[in-house]
Formats: sequence, structure tokens, C-alpha cells
Amino acid sequence: FSLDKFDDKRLVSHMTARTITYHPEEQYKWTAKGWTIRELYDDKEVIRSDMRQPLDTIIKFQPSDFLITLGMQETMTSPELTEYIKQQKARGMANIKEFEVEYHKRIAMSFAAFILTIIGASLSSKKTKGGMGLSLGIGLGLSFSYTLFQTISSTFALNGNTPVILAVWLPNILYSFIAAYLYWKAPK
Repeated sequence: FSLDKFDDKRLVSHMTARTITYHPEEQYKWTAKGWTIRELYDDKEVIRSDMRQPLDTIIKFQPSDFLITLGMQETMTSPELTEYIKQQKARGMANIKEFEVEYHKRIAMSFAAFILTIIGASLSSKKTKGGMGLSLGIGLGLSFSYTLFQTISSTFALNGNTPVILAVWLPNILYSFIAAYLYWKAPK
């Protein structure tokens, strides 16, 4: 087990232990065995160590905080997801992009329904001699391409350097312009 403590991006303490045990009867209580603590000050370093005597300590983690299962973000409610993201950022956890993408997708998808409805209504308002087949095909193609674009942009956020907010909202921005154009061109 290893635990680092930082103060304004400066390492102030480093704790290691051979084993660490959680005590569920007391919140955040852990017992470390075979422990060493290095405390770093401006001009000196203090090392405390004991391989035989256990050390009871309070660490603001629970065992469940170390477990992240695949698709966990999809099972959380929005308030749970918000709190989880905030908590993990405060702890300095770097890889929470999946959770941020899920959070922003939940908001963006409600706007997507509105945008795609405007596109569908604009396309269906055109009366053509050949029937609704072409408009229906264009509408389905635009809906499919929106879903594909949403998936690809989310992948760029997860695996690349694209900011999460931009990646999730870019399809909505682009398709808002398409919806506005089609609405403007639709017969009144």
C-alpha cells in the first residue's frame, strides 16, 4: 500500500505499508502493518517506521472507492454521478473521463431529442410529388449520422485529448445548425 499527501502540488508525506486493513465498524479507519512514513519539510525529512507494531490511521477512503467496474457510470443516478466526479477530482484521480462523458451525455441527449424533432418536422413539412420516401430517408440518415457522430466524438474524449464538454456537445452544435437550416427552408 502506498499513499501520498500533497499540499499545493508539493509532496509533504509518503506512507507505505506491507498490508492495510479496513475496519467497517468505524468510518475511514484503517490499520497498516509494516509501515513507513516519510514526512517532507522545506529543509528536512523525517522518517518513521515500524515493521512489528500496527498503525491505526484515518484515511478518507472506503474499500468501495478502489473498485471501479465497467459501466459503473451508467448505473448511477445523476446526483450520484455529480458527487462521484467531484469527490474523485478532489482526491486527484485522473481517469474519470468515462464518468464526465456520461454526465454531459445525459444533458446533451435531451437537447438531441429536440434537435432531431425539429429536423424531422422540417423534413416532413415538404410535400413532394413522389411521396414522403425521400424525406423519410434523409431524416433517418441524419438521425443515424447524429448517433454515429455522438459515438465517435465521445471516443475522442475518452481516448484522445479532446475536452469532454466539446466532444459531447459538438454533435448538438453541428446538428443545431442543420436543424435551423432545414427549418428556415421548410415551407411555412
